[in-house]
Amino acid sequence: MTQAPANDLSAYWMPFTPNKAFKAAPRLFVAAEGQFYFTADGRKVRDGFSGLWCSGLGHCHPRIAEAIAAQARRLDYSPAFNFATPDAFRLATEIADQFPGALNHVFFTNSGSEAVDTALKMALAYHRARGEGSRTRLIGRINGYHGVGFGGVSVGGMPNNRKAFGPLLPGVDHLPFPYDAKVSGFTRGQPDRDPMAYLAELEALITLHDASTIAAVIVEPMIGSAGVFIPPAGYLARLREITAKHGVLLIFDEVITGFGRLGSPNGATFFGVEPDLCTMAKGVNNAAAPMGAVIASSQIHDTMMDATAFGIEFFHGYTYSAHPLAVAAGLATQAVLREEGVYARAAALAPLFEDLMHGLRDKPHVIDIRNLGLAGGLTLAADPEGPGRRGQALFLAAYEEGLSIRANGDTIAIAPILTSRPEDLEDIFSRLGRAFARLG
Repeated sequence: MTQAPANDLSAYWMPFTPNKAFKAAPRLFVAAEGQFYFTADGRKVRDGFSGLWCSGLGHCHPRIAEAIAAQARRLDYSPAFNFATPDAFRLATEIADQFPGALNHVFFTNSGSEAVDTALKMALAYHRARGEGSRTRLIGRINGYHGVGFGGVSVGGMPNNRKAFGPLLPGVDHLPFPYDAKVSGFTRGQPDRDPMAYLAELEALITLHDASTIAAVIVEPMIGSAGVFIPPAGYLARLREITAKHGVLLIFDEVITGFGRLGSPNGATFFGVEPDLCTMAKGVNNAAAPMGAVIASSQIHDTMMDATAFGIEFFHGYTYSAHPLAVAAGLATQAVLREEGVYARAAALAPLFEDLMHGLRDKPHVIDIRNLGLAGGLTLAADPEGPGRRGQALFLAAYEEGLSIRANGDTIAIAPILTSRPEDLEDIFSRLGRAFARLG
């Protein structure tokens, strides 16, 4: 082992980052407060993406920071197997109270990726517990993102996340991407199109494989990581009808849509559709400590409890499930969301955000814009030298204007902090406009 300089960048292999390019010109955050990051070279950078969809209450919120510090002094860790803390039960109840219908039982994980793999295992175990062990097939969606575990990558549909890792899980199919820019481009909110244009394939898959072999369908209520794509009005309700008709579980991946992004506690509530399982992470505790969760219906939970007369009902879990520090952050976050009326504030801000998003229509190279709640996406025409170059160029130009946004190829996503004021949104789009001017 050689001794590296204290500021050497070679040891850290960064996730989802062009490492060589980053280390040639690093962007290093050393502090944050409210709506802003502060960098090692003295910049003040406005957060236009709520961290990574996750810091909806802004950074270093005093109540959350104080709750974590107090918990660290009182109880730093408690084993999650055969022991628990009272606060874990409190947080589970507060979460369950915000989900519709029979979604009542919360299983804690440490990330959205873990939550997805947990939900897929729950679906398989549930069918087996009720005597339908033949239901093993899983159905995702093209361009869906469900984390980076093998289960999530298998049901996910983003090619770059899949192509290097072999055949992945067997018995997985994918529904069509429920958006067509040629038909629905520049739509405000949900496109008005027959949802069966995208769901006929599900009926075909059920006919091909037979419903008795299919365990679950998993979708994002709003497609987030691929670049904010909104399915047509009625799509999720029709999807629920088809899955329920055939005894197929429906899983909503609410890692992005949970806890206020749509001006609602979750996508299930916003769209008025009750799935069987929901995953969550990110906003559940403002990303102040790693945390994810799955919420399951009483039917799934009770079936699995009743199927085991003695001992463990579900052989699954994590060393850090319901970690005391993450739970403390979660309880503080939920208190702020509730007491400060954050969901209603986000909903009230959404029309201005929509207008500002679509005000970018005439900017150079913009070929589509989409929005829902406080989530916005735009697509840039690919550079003749190759895809992704314009998206990265706009990302870097925004940083030079003191703004953090998200680029995924040539799609750009904007997700302002939920407690923003109108002037905060206007500043985001002013900086973004100057970034476009840098592109020429």
